[in-house]
Amino acid sequence: MIKRNLLLIGLSALISACGFQLRGTGEAQFALQEIGLSARNAYGATVKQTRKGLENSGVTVTDRAPYTLSLTREEQSSRSISFTSNAQGAEKEITKTLEYQILGKNRVPLLGSQLEVQRTYITDENNIAGAGEAAIQVEGEMTRAMVQQLLGRIQMITPEQLDALQAKADADAKAAAEALEAARKADEAERQQQGVPFELPKIPVQLQREQTASADAPPLRRAAHAAQ
Repeated sequence: MIKRNLLLIGLSALISACGFQLRGTGEAQFALQEIGLSARNAYGATVKQTRKGLENSGVTVTDRAPYTLSLTREEQSSRSISFTSNAQGAEKEITKTLEYQILGKNRVPLLGSQLEVQRTYITDENNIAGAGEAAIQVEGEMTRAMVQQLLGRIQMITPEQLDALQAKADADAKAAAEALEAARKADEAERQQQGVPFELPKIPVQLQREQTASADAPPLRRAAHAAQ
């Protein structure tokens, strides 16, 4: 018995040294101290388990956090991949996918990715209730596995990484705003130029008076004036 306990202790120490951690023996360390959490299905099992996992790992889940973990899309599909010899049962494959993003200031996406989990189970047409219960168990196991994957990825993210991504997003937004303003000013200047009416060159006042006097003079006088 003593040898067995020593073997288990040695194995646990070896696993911990390799960077792994047995489930239930401790809490994972997260670089993020706080984070927001949102999901399309705010009452679904995935977001509930994610919140619980974060809080159990010492991460404060609050809407006042500068960054938010957003579970943007979750889908599940199933298909039959084989049938039993008596054609009364089938092996089904279930696939669950989860898309997530880390949102920064003004809910601008800073990074994002997708998770996928697959499982198979056997259905039996002679035991519909049992098959349904098996499907529920498999789906629950898949949700837990997907949440573990998600927490593993969030654990690797540091505040410095998010701050750098936020700074880049701010710079991109500023550059886009400046380019838009420059385009607006150029368009306004072009429209002003197109709206200026065309003006004929002005005739000097003295020439205008001579033309008027010449037009009002009798024909003979106009001819004499022209000869001069």
